[in-house]
Amino acid sequence: MKLIDFTNKFPDEQSCRDFFRENRQKEGIICRKCKGTNHYWMKSIGQFQCKTCRTRTTSRSGTVMESSKLSFLDWFRTIHLMIATKKGFSALEVQRQLGRKRYEPVWYMMQKIRVAMSDRDEKYVLSGTMEMDEGYFESVNSEYKGSPKRPAKRGRGSEKQTPVLVIAEIEKVKKPKKNRPAYRCKYVKMKVTQDLSSNTVNDIVRNSLSSDAKVKTDNYSSYRRLNEVVKKHTAKIFPPEKAGKELPWVHITISNAKRNLLNCYHHVDDIFLQNYLDEFTYKLNRRYFGEKLFDRLLIACASFSWAA
Repeated sequence: MKLIDFTNKFPDEQSCRDFFRENRQKEGIICRKCKGTNHYWMKSIGQFQCKTCRTRTTSRSGTVMESSKLSFLDWFRTIHLMIATKKGFSALEVQRQLGRKRYEPVWYMMQKIRVAMSDRDEKYVLSGTMEMDEGYFESVNSEYKGSPKRPAKRGRGSEKQTPVLVIAEIEKVKKPKKNRPAYRCKYVKMKVTQDLSSNTVNDIVRNSLSSDAKVKTDNYSSYRRLNEVVKKHTAKIFPPEKAGKELPWVHITISNAKRNLLNCYHHVDDIFLQNYLDEFTYKLNRRYFGEKLFDRLLIACASFSWAA
């Protein structure tokens, strides 16, 4: 959605409230007391009321906005900024755009939206042909206290690097253009992990892919037991400098994600790295949605509950 279209559609707080209420009604409201789904809107007090037990539910209750003191207009503007561009915005920039004095509520709001993105992507599993590889993302380790006498390790196991398992679902292009790849990337999953042992990798793959998936990887030892959880596993031996040609879409995804984090946020705490990667993959997987992306994310926020 373009900025001028967003401004025309949501000029004030009331327009945001009405639009959010309509989307909640479409998705369905579950009573926190009797778990009933039949509600009606009480315009006089601005709340939903359960037809069975008469328990009332506010517009924010049971959504990602629950307990937030920020206005609906602030939430809508932040959602728009987060999905308006491929690169994204830092919380400091969003704070400046909203004209807010305090940084923490804006940062916390953006983290909540990223959690809603993650929850929506967790509902889907990848199928078909996959490329899979690991990437190491630079992050701030709160437990590591560096010093000249105790410098950080290099490579695998470094305190400044967090391992991330990256899986890209690919499909063959029916009529590829000249000098263009024969395959294209459809969907991506990126999972932060504490280690890359075979058991850990298999657990992630089991929860992320269908059992009939076909996976292509390098010959790393952690991938040797993938046949236990997928239909077919192809491990290919190649030198590191050819990894970008053998597994192109995985490495393109890793490179773009690293550049995005570096440009927008500079440094990311390892505790919150998964949230930022979830934002990146959410927008990547829905890159063809166009103006519908705002409505889709708003529905994800409206249907997400912290109590679930």
